[in-house]
Amino acid sequence: MLERHRVRRLRAGLLALTAAGGLLLTGCSAGDGGGHGSASDGANGKRGGAYAPAPAPGEQWGEDTGEQEGEQRGDGSREIAPSPDYLSTFALDVDTASYGYARRTLAEGRTPDPSTIRPEEFVNSFRQDYRRPDGDGFSVTVDGARTDTEDWSLVRVGLATRPQEDESERPPAALTFVIDISGSMGEPGRLDLVRDALDVMTERLRDDDSVAIVTFSDEAETVLPMTRLGGHRDRVHDAVDELEPTDSTNLGAGVETGYATAVEGLREGATNRVVLLSDALANTGDTDPDTILERIADARREHGITLFGVGVGSDYGDALMERLADKGDGHTTYVSTEAQARTLFSEQLPRTVDLTARDAKAQVAFDPETVAEFRLIGYDNRQVADEDFRDDRVDGGEVGPGHTVTALYAVRTRPGASGHLATATVRWLDPDTRTPHEESGDLEARSLHDGLWTSPEGLRVAAVAAYFADALRQGHSRGTLPGQPSLRQLAARAQELARDREDKDLHGLAEAIRAANQRYPD
Repeated sequence: MLERHRVRRLRAGLLALTAAGGLLLTGCSAGDGGGHGSASDGANGKRGGAYAPAPAPGEQWGEDTGEQEGEQRGDGSREIAPSPDYLSTFALDVDTASYGYARRTLAEGRTPDPSTIRPEEFVNSFRQDYRRPDGDGFSVTVDGARTDTEDWSLVRVGLATRPQEDESERPPAALTFVIDISGSMGEPGRLDLVRDALDVMTERLRDDDSVAIVTFSDEAETVLPMTRLGGHRDRVHDAVDELEPTDSTNLGAGVETGYATAVEGLREGATNRVVLLSDALANTGDTDPDTILERIADARREHGITLFGVGVGSDYGDALMERLADKGDGHTTYVSTEAQARTLFSEQLPRTVDLTARDAKAQVAFDPETVAEFRLIGYDNRQVADEDFRDDRVDGGEVGPGHTVTALYAVRTRPGASGHLATATVRWLDPDTRTPHEESGDLEARSLHDGLWTSPEGLRVAAVAAYFADALRQGHSRGTLPGQPSLRQLAARAQELARDREDKDLHGLAEAIRAANQRYPD
């Protein structure tokens, strides 16, 4: 173990020397994920909301269903946004786990379960170069382009926060790692990946940061109380070294003990966060996320401790992890390789510790003079009642410095429309004072780009990701969004964008689409 410790520390030291020091615990790049929070529990009963579900498989956008504007389908949902309600409201969310897990599944020659496909997580997995605000808060970018389907366009709402330019800007971090050591974590690419990544991260954190470690299998145990890293990094490394898989998965006990440890080690003036690392295959104790998080509700509400879920494993409890992060005012991601885990823990996670905004929500108001109908693509479980947009008691999303959030809408404009098309507004609370702020952006119909595939790169990237997600959701080579290309055509679009941008993430997207085309040939 001494030799492993020596080799590990040398490797971590080399990584720390070669990585850009200014990245540590500063703002994320434009493509990095940010936090999200849960939508209001009452949002499921959204009154008069403009959101409508995606068409059933085989049903095309703009297809005449014989229904009038505002008429309800058999399942009680509106097929078309009814007049005069032209509002769409949702909590901000930049999770990326859905895309990461789908890509892993396809690479293994398997077909993703449509229920695990969340289009917004595909869209938010890729870099967007939105204008950044001069100060704290958000910039709002609204643009769009016409598709090949008559009168239909894709409209993009882009929100961005300002990156931290100096690591010293952010407060110290108090991170409680809740680590799954159940038997299933013994498979390659699970606990071994977690150990290596935590070793690297320990070397990247600042001396004034603190770390606690909780493990769980059939029971949970605090193996390291909240510990300042300055002068004590070896204690963290030793605790990580001793992680070994055993027994079953009592995830509920792990989360509860993790929050209790975080509260006990709570640091005033620091960013306090629980980081859950698991395959989320709970099989012992409480397995319902609402029950699990209800027991630690006070820690979330009174102390502002957020939850960050990191998923691992070819078999992965996506629904449970996503729901936990949603109700825990945090976000989720998924890693399947050592390189991804190291990037997450040594760069992305440290940079997402700080918060720029709490309870952030977006509301898009479409102009009925120019818009006939519209749908938000994804964000299915992030809906907020329109009337709750300015009710700051209703949860929104937590967003950090340097983050971006992208939402895509399918919009059918009225023939000859040329006036105001939409106004997008983001509302958030200052993380310290809870003072509310708002920022807005507008789009004119005449400003829509004439063709989607000749529009700006960022819009094309978002479109490819959304079209890909929709095809996987439909379980077919073509989805049902307006202007939907085949998977073969989408792969070519992604590859072209990857070459233009010299972006390895887009090369990975092209590979994933080609793998999907093998499962769903044209």
